[in-house]
This record gives sequence, structure tokens and C-alpha cells, in this order.
Amino acid sequence: MSDDLVWSTDPAFKGKLPTQGAMGSSRSRSGGQGPSSGAPVRKHLPKGPCVSLETSGRNGKGVTLVTGLPVSGDALEDLGKVLRQSCGSGGTVKDGVVEIQGDHRDKVQAALAKKGIQARKI
Repeated sequence: MSDDLVWSTDPAFKGKLPTQGAMGSSRSRSGGQGPSSGAPVRKHLPKGPCVSLETSGRNGKGVTLVTGLPVSGDALEDLGKVLRQSCGSGGTVKDGVVEIQGDHRDKVQAALAKKGIQARKI
């Protein structure tokens, strides 16, 4: 039986369908799988500190993302504030990812280098 099976007319499958989410789909949003905050999982980014630009889901406006930083908690918040100030732009820290409004990949990479963090630009 396939894990993606949603509906079957075969009586042999009756009662064997997954029970999570609407219509038994294990991939439904109400299923409770994945990150608890509902943020997208970024599987395409390599390990380690990376600076990238993302425009999807933002009406074409670019956002610089800094992922894989070796700091967390309040230190990450402080680093995010320093990066935003060096770019002269707004932004936030969500789920361990620093988001800065606009395309500031070069500025962010230079600011991280000053802090001793070598980040790849993607």
C-alpha cells in the first residue's frame, strides 16, 4: 500500500488508510508534521554559514537570508541586529535564520568576515 494513498474503492483497503489530516492524507497541513512554527524547511541550503537571496512568497521583493550560523539564542539576536545595522535595513530572526530586507549579500558577507565567520554566498 502506498503512503500517499488518499482514497480507494477496493474493500481490502477499508480501515487501513492513514487517519491524519483531512481525507486521510499524511501530508496535510493539519497533520502536525514538520516544524512547529509552520516555517518552510530549507533543505536546499548546504551546511555551514550561508548567505542567500530569496524572493519566493514575497511578491518579488528580495530578502537576504543568513543560515547555519554557529550561534543561537540572544547571541543570534545580537548578531542579527549588527547585520541589519551594517546594511541599513530592517529584518528579523526566525527559527535560527537571520532575514534582512533587500539584497545585501555582499554587505552581510563582509560584516560576517569582520566577526570571524566565513560564510558562503549562494
